Amino acid sequence: MSEQKPLAGGSRLTDDLREELLSRPEVILADKDVMRALVGAHERSLGGNIIDLRGAAMKRLEGRLDQLEATHRSVIAAAYENLAGTNLIHRAVLELLEPSDFGVFLERLETRVAETLRLDSLRLVLEARGSDPVLERYSGVIHIVEPGFIGEYLNEMTEYRAPVTLRGVIEGAGEVHGRAEGHIRSEAVLALDLGAGRLPGMLVMGSAEGEQFAPRQGTDLLRFFGSVFSLTLRRWLA
Repeated sequence: MSEQKPLAGGSRLTDDLREELLSRPEVILADKDVMRALVGAHERSLGGNIIDLRGAAMKRLEGRLDQLEATHRSVIAAAYENLAGTNLIHRAVLELLEPSDFGVFLERLETRVAETLRLDSLRLVLEARGSDPVLERYSGVIHIVEPGFIGEYLNEMTEYRAPVTLRGVIEGAGEVHGRAEGHIRSEAVLALDLGAGRLPGMLVMGSAEGEQFAPRQGTDLLRFFGSVFSLTLRRWLA
């Protein structure tokens, strides 16, 4: 039977446990609850009139460690979310590049692309002078507007046009989102560069969730998607 060593409080520590702790002290150091209990016992043994600077320093280091762990988890979560978003954008781009017919391209945009990006509405808005019978055939996904409409919709006071605008849905957005207007709570507006001599366009993504598109979010992936879409659309409009 293992011999027991007397402790200060009258309890005893078995030889086996003592040998285990001496051979593997890192076990205690790695356990925050055990270390907190040891520091607390040490402070109590000093009495109320003694300030233990080592204990105070240890508490501060422990707080910093908790902050580092929280930051680490946040960084991992953000990286995972960014990877998942990248995969969705890549899949949507492949859906854009596959069709060999303009009608199929627009149908993909309204169905597969919107589903891949988890959108509740997706519409292409083009400025045009007068009517265009070809484009009007696809009024479900294409919305034709008067010149200057896009600048007003984005509330732009200068010639600069941000590649991507994220925001809650504004008043008067109903005609842009079409049939889904009553359900849309936030939107991403992608400005389209359709080449020299052409009026501007925009691709409007709508979501029923108010926080899906917010100004504080990053736009790199949507800017990439908007660039690919602009180049692809130029080919069809030509």
